[in-house]
Amino acid sequence: MSENSKQRSEPQSTTVFCGEAVVWTPRMLAALGNGVKGGKWHSLMDKVYAPATLDRAWRKVRVNKGAGGVDAMSISKFELQQTLYLQELHDALKQQRYHVQAVKRVMIPKADGSERPLGIPTVKDRIVQMAIKMVLEPIYERDFSNDSYGFRPQRSAKDALREVNKQLRMGTNWVVDADIKGYFDAIDHRLLMAMLQEKIADQTLLSLIETYLTQPIFDGVKAWTPIKGSPQGAVLSPLLANIYLTGLDKRIGEQYKIIRYADDFVILCHSQHEAETALEQVREWMAAHRLTLHPDKTQICHEASNEKGFDFLGYTFCQGQRYARKKAITGVRDKIRQHTRRQPGKSVSDIIVQLNPILRGWFNYFKHARRRLFKTIDGFVRRRLRSILRKYQKKSSGTGRNHLDHNAWPNAYFAKLGLFTMHEAYVIASESRC
Repeated sequence: MSENSKQRSEPQSTTVFCGEAVVWTPRMLAALGNGVKGGKWHSLMDKVYAPATLDRAWRKVRVNKGAGGVDAMSISKFELQQTLYLQELHDALKQQRYHVQAVKRVMIPKADGSERPLGIPTVKDRIVQMAIKMVLEPIYERDFSNDSYGFRPQRSAKDALREVNKQLRMGTNWVVDADIKGYFDAIDHRLLMAMLQEKIADQTLLSLIETYLTQPIFDGVKAWTPIKGSPQGAVLSPLLANIYLTGLDKRIGEQYKIIRYADDFVILCHSQHEAETALEQVREWMAAHRLTLHPDKTQICHEASNEKGFDFLGYTFCQGQRYARKKAITGVRDKIRQHTRRQPGKSVSDIIVQLNPILRGWFNYFKHARRRLFKTIDGFVRRRLRSILRKYQKKSSGTGRNHLDHNAWPNAYFAKLGLFTMHEAYVIASESRC
């Protein structure tokens, strides 16, 4: 191990930590588990610009796809000369002459009609950020809370939901439902860099990360340099966001059960007093770290008796039941509408091919919602498809048309075309559980 002259392992933990094989050798992984002398890691930059790391990072970026940045370099264009471009990245990083480019900002529509900003770094910057993430992630994984689930290896939103459900069944029904106002745009750069310096002693790497935090943002009209925040859409942002909130996990987790997915978290307590005390501690931590709880989206509720319950990761938990949030239902209906507009030259079979991954993915996430919801969405899909068929055949619309359409194109007609139906999937899943 290249650090062994400066960093000797000190037994601290028996936990096994995973890392990219191209970055972390078995001996290095042992050091990750045991910790390093002084608690700080030196000489990490050479791992970032190692050819094997950059090649692996490029493969990950390529799989994730995404649009090109301000330099108009697309994934496909980079791929044409990937050997040359990766060598250029290696040389520039090694010789400390790599220049970070501006982030292209675009606005993404949200389900409620509003928009959120999304930053699109260049393909080259995405590769470098991915390489940094591959190097840093195993170091920080050993300190992250077991109750943090967002953007972490072998963890998912479903795991977080299962833990919430488990806690509610155990009787911890007083819930602090918290929302951080504009979290990614509010991260304090100075505090974040101080957190990174607690473990990282490689100044070249720290400087590169700081450059990414302050890289210019270009919206097509003007450019500006951010003084806080980490761009949503940047490869490094989720990891940095988890590092920033780890202190909250530890502070609250010492006394209460906090379950967090990125900036979305709930605290489950045994009493109203506990919930109020926990919320006050959260407010204190937020103030010290230049963050603010959203006044309208933060609440304390008793899940077992509250008629509205609380929302978490797309679900509404209320009185022992789990429902898909209205926003989630609206979102999938909007996607169905987008794919079931009448388009010249597109057959219903082609539309079904496009719809099935959306329907299957939505069901797999919300399969614990109420059964009748799936019948409702199935019916909505078939009505949209029948409307397309009616227009193709130039049949008139009007009173009683739905019944006539159903007779002309019964459910079995769409089943033969391979349409995925949520209700049928729910029945099959229920039988397999039995």
